[in-house]
Amino acid sequence: MENIALIDSFSEFKDDKSIDKPTLMAILEEVLRSALKKKYGEDDNFDIIVNPDKGDLEIWRNRVVVADGEVEDPNQEISLTEARKIEPDFEVGEDVSEEVKLIDLGRRSILSLRQNLISKVHEHDNTNIYKHFKELEGEIYTAEVHHIRHRAIILLDDEGNEIILPKDRQIPSDFFRKGENVRGIIESVELKGNKPAIIMSRTSPLFLEKLFEQEIPEVFDGLINVKKVVRIPGEKAKVAVDSYDDRIDPVGACVGMKGSRIHSIVRELGNENIDVINFTTNNQLLITRALSPAKITSLKIDEENKRAEVMLKPEEVSKAIGRGGHNIRLAGQLTGYEIDVFREGVEEDVELREFADEIDAWVIEEFAKIGLDTAKSILEQDVDDLVKRTDLEEETIREVMKVLREEFEEENKS
Repeated sequence: MENIALIDSFSEFKDDKSIDKPTLMAILEEVLRSALKKKYGEDDNFDIIVNPDKGDLEIWRNRVVVADGEVEDPNQEISLTEARKIEPDFEVGEDVSEEVKLIDLGRRSILSLRQNLISKVHEHDNTNIYKHFKELEGEIYTAEVHHIRHRAIILLDDEGNEIILPKDRQIPSDFFRKGENVRGIIESVELKGNKPAIIMSRTSPLFLEKLFEQEIPEVFDGLINVKKVVRIPGEKAKVAVDSYDDRIDPVGACVGMKGSRIHSIVRELGNENIDVINFTTNNQLLITRALSPAKITSLKIDEENKRAEVMLKPEEVSKAIGRGGHNIRLAGQLTGYEIDVFREGVEEDVELREFADEIDAWVIEEFAKIGLDTAKSILEQDVDDLVKRTDLEEETIREVMKVLREEFEEENKS
């Protein structure tokens, strides 16, 4: 009966897809040998026969027959009298095989065997899961929302594997309900104790790159190469693409007619605004394209310090900066240059920081976030538009404009 009880434990796992029968049998034998070694001191003279399908388990101990009174190692040797109780025609020097029942190991050992078996199987299963997902790092994966917590969403895949989508790896506009399918990339896989921790991300630039591979056939086929991706999750992204085939327009192929091809990607990312640009090794041209939709008048590059000075018409500055400074920040990340924006024909302008005695530093910083760092650049703006683009109240903006108008105009008169 004890054999059957142990095999029942074994059978709980035999249909598990991640563990084949030979491996499972090897685990059972390992657990049994450990128990035998504990009781008898060694296990090299034991044969273990396992048939998981029939529930058969046999343990045979092999010993050498010695004359009565000459037994030195009871595990390896058996006296002639004891041997003849098993088989009456045994002689000294012959080998004896005797079946060992699990009950002979003791009740406590049997319980320990079962626990060790379950533990070893789980350990093996977790190792396989770890290896499987480690190979999937950086790839898109889909799983279902199982539980929603404050700091993370717990997902389960079709095999019942648990995947964690932390709050900081979610797009700000993400909102999922239990039972919904979620796509992201497997960002990292780590073993915590014996259990694999699988982390998914929807904010990684690699997720956007893999979406391009998945949704755009030319990228999947290698006809178009995604050179670099930078993004502010849920807000804006820039993707530089290239093609080795002059007959293919990489930007046109990625965007599609009226944005038809990229629409599903934008929707997946919570309406993230995606700029697709043609990659080039000409840094001046790359910076010009990266600052799109703004039109640049002139550009000066300092290669040593990796800085670029860009001259634009006043009406183009806000386009270059973008809402919240997103456009210029991403352009800098895409090109690898720190980009400084200058307005044409404003030599008489005054930098905003020169008004630090009359305007609070945090207010100056708030304007700088949207690329407004001179008196004239602010005076040219519409108050209502500034209220929308900054965290400043209308009254504060009007007071700043009043100070700038008075001081700036007085400065220009003198």
